[in-house]
Amino acid sequence: MGRRTGQWLALAAHVGALAPLAALAWMAWTNALGPVPIAAVTRLLGRYALALLLLSLVPTALRIVTGVSALTPFRRTLGLYSFLYASLHVLAFIGLDYRFQLGLVATVIGESRRELVGGAAFLILALLALTSVQGLMRRLGKDWRRLHRSVYLAGLLVVLHYLLNYKELRIGPLTAGAVLLLLLAIRFPPFARLLKRVRRREDNVTED
Repeated sequence: MGRRTGQWLALAAHVGALAPLAALAWMAWTNALGPVPIAAVTRLLGRYALALLLLSLVPTALRIVTGVSALTPFRRTLGLYSFLYASLHVLAFIGLDYRFQLGLVATVIGESRRELVGGAAFLILALLALTSVQGLMRRLGKDWRRLHRSVYLAGLLVVLHYLLNYKELRIGPLTAGAVLLLLLAIRFPPFARLLKRVRRREDNVTED
């Protein structure tokens, strides 16, 4: 990938990741968030966080399936933006829903499976974001890779948190869960090795 192409892709990643936030700000400015705007803000921020989390897993899956690693440098960018939206989601929950009444927030989290699951997912994402700085990446070495595989656990918890928002099954969380399971299956070592063998065989056929 050329330097100019990389710069354009980086710009596209930043613009694409910030576009939902700009759209949300516009909806708030134009009173287009519906009859319960606080709930809409909290819900949308959570969905944006999940979407970006799933997108951050795509470059690795793409590299395993096709051998193309051009998008790999953007995993961290998308992951950090996912954490940004998750942080805003939590801030909206604490600040807009409960007016920073931390005792009440703690009670709600302790009594709600949905909030417990969401809180656990957020703590994992916070740890991954904290250890994404270059200095810690170098210090942790191989342990950094092992630690950052927990992003899939965070993803599963986020999807579960999404599912628990409803009393019945909804297409949104089910679709997100299916996408996450597919991305996780591609990372599963036996399947990943099989894909690599198939890709090498195809490459050899092409060369012949």
